[in-house]
Amino acid sequence: MTLNKTAGAKRASVDQDWGPRGTAGISFAAGLEFNQVHCDMGGREVLKGTDFSTAPGEILCLLGASGSGKSTILRATAGLQDISAGTIKINKTIVASSTISVRPEKRGIGLMFQDFALFPHMSIAQNVEYGLKSLGKSEARIQAMHALRRVGLADRAGDYPSQLSGGQQQRLALARSIAPKPGLLLLDEPFSSLDARLRESVRAETLAVLRETRATCVIVTHDPEEAMLFGDKIALLRDGEIAQIGSSDQIYNQPMDLDVARFFSPISEMHAVVSNGRAATPLGDLAVQGRADGTKIIVAMRPVASANLVPSGEGAMGRVVNKHTAIGIDTIEVAVAGIDQPVRVRRPASDEVRPGQDVNIAINPDRVLVFDAN
Repeated sequence: MTLNKTAGAKRASVDQDWGPRGTAGISFAAGLEFNQVHCDMGGREVLKGTDFSTAPGEILCLLGASGSGKSTILRATAGLQDISAGTIKINKTIVASSTISVRPEKRGIGLMFQDFALFPHMSIAQNVEYGLKSLGKSEARIQAMHALRRVGLADRAGDYPSQLSGGQQQRLALARSIAPKPGLLLLDEPFSSLDARLRESVRAETLAVLRETRATCVIVTHDPEEAMLFGDKIALLRDGEIAQIGSSDQIYNQPMDLDVARFFSPISEMHAVVSNGRAATPLGDLAVQGRADGTKIIVAMRPVASANLVPSGEGAMGRVVNKHTAIGIDTIEVAVAGIDQPVRVRRPASDEVRPGQDVNIAINPDRVLVFDAN
């Protein structure tokens, strides 16, 4: 048992042993533009007039459910998927249209796939050197070793991918993608295969490397937290179209519709009708601006700050139906008359509240979201 624990501790230490920050090397960042891009696959329209652009050096996260078109955007950018209409430009130059398709190796792109796509028959150094053939053997080795040092794998240059842990394979894939100093880096679900023990530290170090390169990055993810952590901008895709694009603050606090809001966190919903600029809800009256009397609305509450437990005599009565505690945070579900589903409230862990207990709960008018009811 002791030996196993020691071996596990050694593996964890190795997995986290990255090179010094600030040494990844700098790329000449490229701008990326999608202009009314359509893409058909197997008789199905996967992209439906996609429009977006990134500034050089910006990190854009593509977020959305499976099948929404995220990976198709990445593959079309890389030249691995043809488009049926529209244009894709890199640094203002068209690289893809219905009649043009610049070869992938001519686009100045670095790729990091979900499964890492490492060459098992090549050494770690050879994996990184593979994309540096144009430099000559000596210069390719120098640049490859520079990238490997940044991710903490220089001393494993002669080993093979099968000898690396999952976290180390992810670092090797990252080193291979940054070694050619591409102007545009594309990462497809780069952390999905890592266990929870590694994910947080690997994400933090990967973000540091990406910032150091100053390359423009497009990252595909299905994890809203990951997108908000990495992205200068987030594009939320829905059924082949961009539902909303903006900063993490904009897209979280000012969602375009209820479905966008639901994607970023659990939502408790109350139906109400506007009357004299206000709406009566089971948790109290709410001022509503810009909507005519009689307008049916949905008041959406996130678990954090939208509603709070308050002293007896304030707010509305409710009953605690469930309580879950994790990492010092209580998630409390409170059933309230007039609301279909329990209202979720997150707050610091405490023994004061327990399932079955009657509590008082009040709305925080400044932290709710209001949408027109369809």
